[in-house]
Amino acid sequence: MSVSGESRGRAQQMRDKAQQLTEAAQRASDPQERQKLQERARRLQEQSKQEGSMEQGQFPE
Repeated sequence: MSVSGESRGRAQQMRDKAQQLTEAAQRASDPQERQKLQERARRLQEQSKQEGSMEQGQFPE
């Protein structure tokens, strides 16, 4: 696998994990836990955008 393919794969894994965290936050009954999960999801989404932009030269949607 090429470096760009690995980068794309990591970005996709980060987006998948961010989605899982977002869903877990929606199910969380504790407000502090919900906020913590939402923040982790947001950070992963930002990292995946950076990873994708390095590979593509633009920010993916």
